[in-house]
Amino acid sequence: MDSIVDENQLGMMKFGVGQPVPRSEDPKLLRGQGNYTDDTNLDGQAYAVMVTSPFAHGVLNGIETADALTASGVIAIFTGKDLEDAGLGTMKCGVPLKNRDGSPITYVPRAALATDKVRFVGDPVAIVIAETHSAAKDAAELVELDIDPLPAVTDARAAAAEDAPLIYDAVPGNVALDYQYGETAKIDAAFAEAAHVTKLSLRNNRIVVCAMEPRSAVGAFDPAKDTYELHVGCQGVFGMMNTLAKQIFDIPPEKMHVITGNVGGSFGMKAGAYPEYICVLHAAKVLGRPVKWTDERSGSFLSDCHGRDHDMTAELALDAERRFTALRITGYGNVGAYLSAVSPMMPTLNTLKNSNSVYRLPLIEVATKAVFTNTTPITAYRGAGRPEANYYMERLIETAARETGIDPIELRRRNQIQATEIPYAAANGMNYDSGDFPTILEKALEASDWDGYAARKAESEKKGMLRGRGVGCYLEVTAPVMQEMGGIRFEENGDVTIITGTLDYGQGHWTPFAQVLHAKLGVPFEKIKLIQGDSAELIAGGGTGGSKSIMASGGAIIEASDIVIEKGKQLAAHVFETAIEDIAFEAGTFQVAGTDRTIGIMELATEARTRSDLPADLPKDLSVSHIFENAPSAFPNGCHVCELEVDPETGTVRLDRYSMVNDFGTVVNPLLVEGQAHGGIVQGLGQALMESVLYDAEGQLQTGSYMDYALPRAADVPNFSFATHAVPATTNPLGAKGCGEAGCAGSLPSIMNALVDALAPLGVAHIDMPATPEKVWAAIQTANAT
Repeated sequence: MDSIVDENQLGMMKFGVGQPVPRSEDPKLLRGQGNYTDDTNLDGQAYAVMVTSPFAHGVLNGIETADALTASGVIAIFTGKDLEDAGLGTMKCGVPLKNRDGSPITYVPRAALATDKVRFVGDPVAIVIAETHSAAKDAAELVELDIDPLPAVTDARAAAAEDAPLIYDAVPGNVALDYQYGETAKIDAAFAEAAHVTKLSLRNNRIVVCAMEPRSAVGAFDPAKDTYELHVGCQGVFGMMNTLAKQIFDIPPEKMHVITGNVGGSFGMKAGAYPEYICVLHAAKVLGRPVKWTDERSGSFLSDCHGRDHDMTAELALDAERRFTALRITGYGNVGAYLSAVSPMMPTLNTLKNSNSVYRLPLIEVATKAVFTNTTPITAYRGAGRPEANYYMERLIETAARETGIDPIELRRRNQIQATEIPYAAANGMNYDSGDFPTILEKALEASDWDGYAARKAESEKKGMLRGRGVGCYLEVTAPVMQEMGGIRFEENGDVTIITGTLDYGQGHWTPFAQVLHAKLGVPFEKIKLIQGDSAELIAGGGTGGSKSIMASGGAIIEASDIVIEKGKQLAAHVFETAIEDIAFEAGTFQVAGTDRTIGIMELATEARTRSDLPADLPKDLSVSHIFENAPSAFPNGCHVCELEVDPETGTVRLDRYSMVNDFGTVVNPLLVEGQAHGGIVQGLGQALMESVLYDAEGQLQTGSYMDYALPRAADVPNFSFATHAVPATTNPLGAKGCGEAGCAGSLPSIMNALVDALAPLGVAHIDMPATPEKVWAAIQTANAT
């Protein structure tokens, strides 16, 4: 596929594709001038506080609100029955997956407020509205819940056992989805015939998302127009609008106006609708005034959807030449008390799509169950099954190498898909269109100074430290691009506005999208603005998620730009009184071919807008409102190498060196891409060494604050060596592959492989995440005692 600009021009274009342009929004954000949801205040607004269940499981017999209603400043209290009586719908999971027997996934709709049972600590049961936040908070404590506690289960494997308490009477064994892919008979035969089989039990720990900005929502209703308005931080206003309008309020989408300003992080967690959003909109309509709700951090730990939480058994079969012959992954994925919009995908379909990675693998089977538990619901968390699947594969490879005595790098080289084999039809049903995996591995080893490791290890030993190194090759399958808007509007003040339905929640979309438009149309970079967060401006929008934004919005901008150019040629032909065929366009200028007669695109836009003598059949401006239909998934890939030290006296792990080489296809802005990789690596570091959600036997959250839930800090992070080896994708106009989630996919396996490498001389073959100092110290003590 042709590049959108001549590669020879890229270095000459200060703001073109491939240039490290700083983020346009940063000056405003650094000055504290961002506009987040909690900054939004509407005239006459009231304040809301949620009442939630203190029990993980129980029958909800009643809610006593009399004392709370008489408290100072209280306006109203709404319960689930009130929402039912108003005819509001329920939140639903829309993933069309099927059980192994062909039956559909068990969908259990979720009401915004519980009415029959409570199913996790933090399950919302009522909303208190008052004149001030403090009044609402005080009154919420006066609401009395009549709940008969029931036994709780928080572990997915335990929840699927025959004697486990049922969370839903209609869901036998608490299994929402019994997923299976692969030809079991062939897989069984491959394992039976294998020269060696490596088998690992792998725990993928549950994560609190910890977005810097807590969730917040402001709801309003206009009775004159019969329209709702919701200010909320989310990952895509078009999807949020449709969910609320169609699923919940049963109104035309144009009657639901969703507005999102700046968003302080999400990582998947803020993508879907939450009970609070439904409640404030309902309350605003009933009360005739706006209603605002903002969570506190303690509430976020309970009410924000969590990430990960898988319990898997992974097996790898090898022949006598140490070629991979089959991969089998079985186990359980915890989806929490309710299905979120995408939660069944991570332990099932996304595990399948991504576990094949960069390796030649004839057979694959994924047979996993998505299981309900009495815990906070799970949703997508940076990678959404992609880092997990790559972690399973890389841990298997490293373990197989140790068990068989082969060098782990040689084992990877022997089994990697070669560049000459691409396009490659993988056993998991994916078709890799591009890539050069062996070259990336070799470049990563070179960047890490692989051959100099022995000297560094000797230095560590002199200090009494254990040193290890680990490799994490990865390949991710991005979300496919569905319909996405490409709007280009030439404003009267000379600005050019991009309108598109992805949404920036920290990535920095404004700058790379402007670079694409600048490179394609030559409009001045500093004149380009971006609208993403207003549903009234959109005609389509897939939101941001699955590492697809630059493919979606970038593709939409390119196609919309082509329409702008065609409209411009018609107008330029009229201006120059020549045939359209004689008009050429290059670098922002329309020219009559073979002459010096030219007009710039910005001047032509003004001409079109201001001239009154244009024929009726000519466009009256250059603006375009276009829908980019779709693009297949892309396959970002790379190799990370981590070196770390372990203090055997304390179990403390310190990352010392970290390098990576990635293939993200066409890199629009290397500065932003590197930043995305850094962020993903740090989140992977947190999961690998620190973060874990823990519940007690009654389903009470034991890690409910930063006093007992650790996050990585700057001192925990080494300098990163970053490099790219780009092989552009052939399936989208930009040739891009996406980069937002790749840091996690490379860091989980490289860090954990390095840790096991450090502990292997003591006899430690595996350690589960998070490898906290306590856990590492205990493993060392156990190894020393044997």
